[in-house]
Amino acid sequence: MVNVSTEQQKSRNADESRRHVRSFVLRAGRLTEGQKRALNELWPLYGIAEASEPLDLKAIFSNDHPVIMEIGFGNGEATWQMAAARPDENFLAVEVHKPGIGHLLLKIEEHGLANVRIAREDAVELLRHRILSRTLAGVRIYFPDPWPKKRHHKRRLIQPPFIALLAEKMQSGGILHLATDWEPYSEHILEVMHNSGDFENFAPDGGAVPKPEWRPATKYEKRGERLGHGVFDLVFRRIA
Repeated sequence: MVNVSTEQQKSRNADESRRHVRSFVLRAGRLTEGQKRALNELWPLYGIAEASEPLDLKAIFSNDHPVIMEIGFGNGEATWQMAAARPDENFLAVEVHKPGIGHLLLKIEEHGLANVRIAREDAVELLRHRILSRTLAGVRIYFPDPWPKKRHHKRRLIQPPFIALLAEKMQSGGILHLATDWEPYSEHILEVMHNSGDFENFAPDGGAVPKPEWRPATKYEKRGERLGHGVFDLVFRRIA
C-alpha cells in the first residue's frame, strides 16, 4: 500500500478542483486514406488553428451571417446536411476526434459548402477564451455523453456553470437545441435549464418538443433507437 501524506492529498484535491468538465472524452479511431488526405489538404482551408486570441467570426466566414455552434459533431453527417440546407447560416463545428473531422472535411468538399468551419479543441475552453460575448445565434449539442452511472454525473457537460457560459456567448433570442436518447439525462437537462434565468423552454409543458424536421438523424441517435431508447429534443431560447 502506498501511503499518501496529508499535504500530498491536499495538493491532489486542489488539482482536482481546478479541473473542469470537458466537452469530449478521448477515444481511439482509425483514419481512412481519404480522411488523412482531407486533414492534410482541406484542414488548412476549413480548420481553425488553435490560438489564444478571440475569433473574428466575420473574417473567418467572410460574411456576417448568423453563427451556429455545434458541439461534438461526431462524424459530421448531421452537420453538413444542416449547412447544405441553410447556406444563409454559418456553422462553427467543434470536435476533437480526427476521423470525424476528416469525414466532415470530405463532405464539405463533396458538397461545396462554404459555410462550415471546424475547431479541434475543447468546446468549453473555446467558448471561455475565444468566443466573444453575445456573438452566437445558436448552439446545438446532439447526444452528448450521458454518463449514466451516478458517480459519473459530475462529468456531464450540461451543468449550471456551462449553461451560464453559453448564455454569456449567445445573442438575445438565440436558440439552444439539445438532443439525447437517455431519459434520465433529459430530466437532468430540464432541471438545469429550469433553474437558469437566462433561457425559456419552447415546449408548452416545459419538457421535450417533437423532433424538428430540419434536424438530421445522427449515428448515435440511430444506435439509441436500435436499443429501444426514446429521443428527446430540448429547445430553449435566450431571453435577455
